[in-house]
Amino acid sequence: MAFDELYDEFERREAEALAMGGPERLERRRNAGLLNARERIDFLVDSGSWVESGLFATSHIASDRESTPGDGKITGYGAIDGREAVIVSNDFTVKGASSSVVNMRRIGQMRRTASERGIPMVFLGESSGARIPDNMGAYNMGTILGGDATQYRRLREQPWASAVLGMAYGSATWYGCLSDFNVMRKGAVMAVSSERLVSMAIGEKVDGQELGGWQMHADTTGLVDLAVDTDEEALDAIKTFLSYLPENQNQLPPEKPVPAGSDDTARTVLEVLPEKRTQVYDVRKIIERVADKNSIFELKARFGRTAATALARLGGRTVGFIANNPLFKAGALDADGCDKCCSFMVLCDSFNIPMIFLVDNPGFVIGIDAERQRAPGKIMNFMNALQLMTVPKLTVMIRKNYGQAYINMGGGKNAAEVAAWPTAEVSFMDPAYAVNVVHGKPGERLEDTDPEFFKQKFAEFQLESSVYDIAASYGVQHVIKPEDTRDWLIRMLQVHRNRLSGGLGQHFLSNWPTTF
Repeated sequence: MAFDELYDEFERREAEALAMGGPERLERRRNAGLLNARERIDFLVDSGSWVESGLFATSHIASDRESTPGDGKITGYGAIDGREAVIVSNDFTVKGASSSVVNMRRIGQMRRTASERGIPMVFLGESSGARIPDNMGAYNMGTILGGDATQYRRLREQPWASAVLGMAYGSATWYGCLSDFNVMRKGAVMAVSSERLVSMAIGEKVDGQELGGWQMHADTTGLVDLAVDTDEEALDAIKTFLSYLPENQNQLPPEKPVPAGSDDTARTVLEVLPEKRTQVYDVRKIIERVADKNSIFELKARFGRTAATALARLGGRTVGFIANNPLFKAGALDADGCDKCCSFMVLCDSFNIPMIFLVDNPGFVIGIDAERQRAPGKIMNFMNALQLMTVPKLTVMIRKNYGQAYINMGGGKNAAEVAAWPTAEVSFMDPAYAVNVVHGKPGERLEDTDPEFFKQKFAEFQLESSVYDIAASYGVQHVIKPEDTRDWLIRMLQVHRNRLSGGLGQHFLSNWPTTF
C-alpha cells in the first residue's frame, strides 16, 4: 500500500536524523566520557516530555543535505522537574554544530516561543562557530547575520541558562554570555573564535585553555557562574538553578518546604564571627546558618571574591544574598566584586527575588590599580542597579560599615528595613584610618609612633561609631541579636512583600547588560 511506503520513508528519515553524525563519531564521544547532544537532553528533561522541533531539518545547501541530519542543532520542548523549558542542544557530530541558515532559523523559533509563552530557555553549547559556506560573501552576510533584529536582545521575560560543554565559539559563546546562568565543564573552551583561527590571525600558537578555559572564565572574566567536572554535573546545575526561579518575570519563584533543622543552625551564627574586629572569617558560613538548611547555591564563587553572591531559601522562599567576605581583601569591594554584585542584583530584580545584604565592609579597594580598573564607574553602576531594584531589600550590618560602601551595601534608605548586630560599626571611615588622617603625619602611622595617643583617639572615634548611635538617628530600624537574624529576616520578608503587585517588581533592570 502507498501508506506503507510513506511510513517506511518516514521511519528511514527518522532513523537517519536520530543517528546524528554516525556511529563512529558518537563512539568517539563515548570513549572520551562525553554525552552526545541527545543524551544531554535525555538527562536534563523529565522522561517522556521531550517534543522535538525540526527533526527533519538539514542544510539548505543541496550537496550537504545528506550529511547534515538535524543540521547540527537539536531544538524542542521538554519539562524540567515538571516545568516547561525550551531547549537548544548543539550536535557537534554534524558539521561541528556550526551555525547555518536553517539551524539559526530554528533557534529564532525557540527564542520567540520562550518569550511569547513565558518559558525558560536552555542552551547546551558546543559549536565550531559560523558555517563557512552559509555565511561567506556579502549576500549571505546581509541575509543571515543581519536578518534578525532581536537575535541578541535580552529583556529577561524568562530565565536563560547555558552549559558550555565543549569547544564553544561564535553563537555558543554569545548565548552563554547572554544567559542568566552559565555553567562550564572543565576542559571546555568558550571564546570568540577557535584557537586555530586566533593563531592564524596573530601568527602565534594559542592554547585553548589559555584562550578561553574554565579557569580564566571562572576566576578572571566572571563569564562563568560555575565550573564542574562532567556533563552530568553541568546539567544538574541547570536544574538546580532553575528550581530557584519562576518560569517568567510575571510569576513568583516557587516555594519549597522548609527542611527540618533549619532553625537550629541559626542559633549558632555568632560562633562564626571572631571577637577581634580585624580578624577574618568566611561570611558564607553565616549565610549557611541563616538560610534554610542545604539551600545555598553560590554563583561566581571564584570571581570577585570580596563579595559572596548566592541564591538560597528563607522560610521556603527564594532569596538572594550579597555579603562582604572578609576572607578576601578584608571584604573591601573591588572592581570585580562590584561587577559581580551588579550581575546578581539584575538577576534577582528581574525575577522577583528579594535581596538580603550582609555587611562587613571596610570600604572600597583604593589605589592606582583600582582607578585603572574604573573603580568610580563600577561603584556608580552598583549604586544605579541598587536604586533601580524594586524587589524588597533587607540589610543586616554584621561588623564594619564605612563610607560610600555603607550606601552601596543597602545602608540608609537603600533598603526597606535595616538591622544591625551589636557588633556593628558605622562611620565615614575606619576609626584607625580616621585617627591617622586627623592626628597623624604623612608617611607615619600613629599606632607605631605614638601608640598610647593612638589608642586614646581610636577609642574616642570608635565610640562614635557605635551601632546605638546610628539607631538613635533611626539610621537602622532594629538592633538584633545575631541568633535572631533568621527569624527577623523571615518576618521582614513577610512584612515587605509587594502585595499591591502580587509580589512582582517593576523589572527596571531587565534590559541591563548581561555581562560587564
